[in-house]
Amino acid sequence: MMITSKLEEEMDIVRRHIKVLKMVMENQPIGIIKLAQMMELPEHKIRYSLRILEQEKLIEPTPEGARVTKRAKKEIRTVRESVERIIKNAEEMLNELKEMEES
Repeated sequence: MMITSKLEEEMDIVRRHIKVLKMVMENQPIGIIKLAQMMELPEHKIRYSLRILEQEKLIEPTPEGARVTKRAKKEIRTVRESVERIIKNAEEMLNELKEMEES
């Protein structure tokens, strides 16, 4: 459905960014090709996620590959709090939809 498809697409992208960050944390330093192989994703998607994570200053490029920054741990908490707010809003929408179905 059109009103939710864009949201689902964006959630998939955010989920990928988080998974890429986790893989970098667990395997640093790590390059694009190795990440793509480990995650079974195309290199262009990994490259995009790394670019976003770098813009957010969660990772930094090194000659050996991507590494997480010192700032990453603090920012992970911020992202988690944001996801919690999103879940709360989604639960409220779900309850409204259930009420609409029942009426």
